[in-house]
Amino acid sequence: MTRHARGMLLLLTVCSGHSGPALAQGNVPRWLVDGPTAGMLPAGRLAADLRLYGDSGMLSQIEVGVHSRISIGVSFGGQHIVGSRDAAWNPRVEVAGRVRVIEEELKVPAVALGYHSQGYGEYDEGLSRYAVKSKGFYAVASKNYGFPLGDMGVHAGLNRSLEDGDGDGDISGFLGADVEFKRVFAMLVEYDFAINDNEDNSLGSGRGRLNLGGRWMPSERLNLEVDVKNLFRDGKRSTNIDRQVRLVYYSQIW
Repeated sequence: MTRHARGMLLLLTVCSGHSGPALAQGNVPRWLVDGPTAGMLPAGRLAADLRLYGDSGMLSQIEVGVHSRISIGVSFGGQHIVGSRDAAWNPRVEVAGRVRVIEEELKVPAVALGYHSQGYGEYDEGLSRYAVKSKGFYAVASKNYGFPLGDMGVHAGLNRSLEDGDGDGDISGFLGADVEFKRVFAMLVEYDFAINDNEDNSLGSGRGRLNLGGRWMPSERLNLEVDVKNLFRDGKRSTNIDRQVRLVYYSQIW
């Protein structure tokens, strides 16, 4: 485990140890920045998600809670959507699904199993992968803790991406936390170990990806978010720190 990863793990351990447990499962977010949690959409609820990022990139996703423990979704986007350059669309519509297999209890985290084929950034046709690989198949555990000003959730998971055209198909892992204040504002942090993106033909350089975000929730229907990604400057072709603006709209459709 790298020095950065050990530091992140210690931070989450310390934070969770100083928070009182809470069973507010409905407050657990479904996503941090890029990483999933065990949070679920209620049955009949739709989430429309729009991301704007570097190189005039745009990614839209729709997810629906088909059951209190099951959700499905699709996503599509591309690069250079705005401007004079030819748009570079992603090669296909990507899919997502998530099933919560264990509900959160006082001493037990919620656990979800899922699949998410959507990666992030430019798609590389030669390697058949996105700049940031999709999670692919994953298992994630989430535990929520209450404190006087709000809630904090800690999350950890394992994943196996199917984007292994670079010859690196290792099982990887991720962890993160969200701190939410009075259901109005949340701070997000996540670390992707990116063990599946550190071989000779990979695009990653072995540092892993640290992402931070701030989420404003002016109403139950709308979330506005600003994220800063890749703070450890992982990468071979590009070590840039990325910025992302995100808007999520919720609607009850049945």
